[in-house]
Amino acid sequence: MKCKLLLLYSWFVRTMLYFFPDIPIIMRFRGFLYGLGMKKCGKDFQVTHDAIIKGLQSIMVGSNCFVGNSSVIMGNGYIIIEDQVMLAPHVILISGNHTSKNGSYRYGQGDVGRIFIGKGAWLAGNSTIQKDSALPANSVLSANSFLNKIYTEENSVYGGVPAKLLRIKDNNNA
Repeated sequence: MKCKLLLLYSWFVRTMLYFFPDIPIIMRFRGFLYGLGMKKCGKDFQVTHDAIIKGLQSIMVGSNCFVGNSSVIMGNGYIIIEDQVMLAPHVILISGNHTSKNGSYRYGQGDVGRIFIGKGAWLAGNSTIQKDSALPANSVLSANSFLNKIYTEENSVYGGVPAKLLRIKDNNNA
């Protein structure tokens, strides 16, 4: 029952604030309201007007995080977003997947997992993270990439379909 109420609450927050401009004070207010239903939410969580966040009870967000336009966060399993994480426009985080039953995915049970995004990470536009995946701290997931496994090399750039380690950043440049 709690999940259904939080789904309705999430829809209510998005609908009531949809036509307000994406200025920091309004985005922080949206983030604050979403955070009330989350497992954990830090300060200064900013959410743009057309982002979709569902499954609030399974999402943990750190401080100073930003969710860009048209991003989708579906918390069927657990999603952990540490401090200072940025999601560019059209980023998708989905912690669940479909399974097949009697030759059809329509009626198969859901398969849920975890997503972890480390402190200071940046998910560039149109990137997707699937369940049971991790992006380490201070790393970048490049545009149009699909992350489907757990990586541990911090200060790195990942990209591609599926994503792989592209390079390790040095301390002097991004």
